[in-house]
Amino acid sequence: MEGPHSATPSGGLMIGREMDTRPRTLGELRAACYPDRSVKQEVAENAAAKLARGEPIIPGLVGFADTVMPALETAILAGHDLILLGERGQAKSRILRGLGGLLDDEIPVVLGSEVSDHPYHPFTRQARERVAEQGDATPIEWVARADRFAEKLATPDIAVADLIGDIDPVKVAEGRYLGDEGTIHFGLIPRHNRGIIAINELPDLAERIQVALLNVMEERDVQVRGYSLRLPLDLLVVATANPEDYTNRGRIITPLKDRFGSEVRTHYPVTLDDEVAVMRQEARMPDFGIDVEIPPFMSEVLAAFTRALRVAGEVNQRSGVSVRFSTGNHETLAASAVRRALARGEERAVARPVDLAQVLGAGMGKVEFETYEEGREAAVLERLARRALLDVFRRRTTGLDMTALIALFEEGAVVETSDLTPGADLLAQLDEVPGLARLLRALDVSEESPALAAAALEFALEGLHLSRKLDRTDIGTATFRYGA
Repeated sequence: MEGPHSATPSGGLMIGREMDTRPRTLGELRAACYPDRSVKQEVAENAAAKLARGEPIIPGLVGFADTVMPALETAILAGHDLILLGERGQAKSRILRGLGGLLDDEIPVVLGSEVSDHPYHPFTRQARERVAEQGDATPIEWVARADRFAEKLATPDIAVADLIGDIDPVKVAEGRYLGDEGTIHFGLIPRHNRGIIAINELPDLAERIQVALLNVMEERDVQVRGYSLRLPLDLLVVATANPEDYTNRGRIITPLKDRFGSEVRTHYPVTLDDEVAVMRQEARMPDFGIDVEIPPFMSEVLAAFTRALRVAGEVNQRSGVSVRFSTGNHETLAASAVRRALARGEERAVARPVDLAQVLGAGMGKVEFETYEEGREAAVLERLARRALLDVFRRRTTGLDMTALIALFEEGAVVETSDLTPGADLLAQLDEVPGLARLLRALDVSEESPALAAAALEFALEGLHLSRKLDRTDIGTATFRYGA
C-alpha cells in the first residue's frame, strides 16, 4: 500500500496524490535556476510583491497604517535588521511573528545539514566535503517556512551556549579534537541560518550575551571555548524593547544598537474606533451553544475606560495599560453575560452595564498604580469606569429627548437589575419604555430583541444616573435599584 510519501516508477516522490517536482540534487537545483539570494533579499522581495498587490505585509494590525507600517515597510525593503520599540501590549510580538509570513514557503538545504547550508554556498565542513565529493549529485532537502523562524524571550539566565553553541562532550569522547569544528553543538541562532531570529525584550539579555550577538550580526564569526569558528550566517535579526529600558537605563549595549539598521516605534490605538476594533479582533470565547453579543455602546465603554487609564495620574504610566487589558475586559464582559444567560435559561447572552462589576474585579491586578494610591485602587477603577460610561452616553444621546423616560420614574416607577436579572424581566418592570426605538437607533442597535432592548435601557438608566437625573441605590453585590 502506498503511504503519503511514496516512490513512483519514474523516480519522483508522491506527496499525497500529487507528484513532487522539486529538485532533489544540487544539479537539478541549478538547472531549475533557483535564485541565489540572502534571506533579507527574500523577505524584501516578498514584501514588495505584497505591496504591489495592495496587500498588507503583516495582516491583522489595526491603527498602524499611517504610523508604524511606513517605517516597518521601509526597513524591510532596505534589508535592515530592526528593533521594535514600544510599551507592553502594542503588537510588537504580533509584528515579529508576522514577519515569518514573508519567508518563502520552503528553501533547499544540503541534506543533513544542522545549520541549513545553502547548496550553492555551504560553510560547515560536513556540507563542504559532501559538495566537493558528490558535486551536482549532492542530495538536497527542503526546509519549510515554519522551521526558519525562531523566537526567543530574553531572560538573564540565557547562556552563550543556548544562542551560539558549545563543545559537545559526546563528540569529544568519540575521539575528536577540541579544535575540530565537528565538536560544536550549534545553538538556536546557527540552527536557524537562512531564517529570522526574533528576540523579545532584548534589554533583559545579559550584556555579555549581547556581546556575543555582535559578531553574529556583523563579523559573522563566533568563539566557543576559545575556538574561533567562522560562521557566515544569513539572518534577519529582529528584536523588541521597551523604550524605558532602551533609552533611559541603556541596557542595550551601544555597539549592538549600532548593528540594527532601523528602529520602528509602536503605539497604543490612537482612536476609540481602533481600540474597539482591536478588542473585537483579539477577544476569544469558548462556544457555549448560545449567541453572545456585546453591543457597540458597551464596547465603546470598555475602550474609553482603557484610554482613561492611560492618562490617569493615579496609574503608573511607565508600565502602561496594555491592549491585552482591554481585550481581557471584553472577554470578561462577554463571560458575565454568558453566565447570566446560562443561569436564567436565556437563548442569547447580551452584555449590559451591570456586567462592568465583573470587569472591574477581574482587571484589578492588571493595572499598576502609583504607590500613593495604595488601598484606593478599586475606587479609582470604578470612578474611571463611570466616567467612561458617562462620556459614551453623552456622545451617543446628544440631541435625544429622554424627558418622557425621566418623567416615568418621577411618577413612581422603579427598576431593579442585577448581573443575574434576565433581559425580559428587566423590561417587564416597565409597562413601556418611552422613546425606546429612538434610543436603540442612537445606540446603533438595529434589532429590537428583548435582550438588546434591556441592555439599551440599562445603559440609559445608568447614564441618566451619572448625569444626576435619576437615583441609583446599591442593594447588593452587582444589584441596583433605579428610581426618582
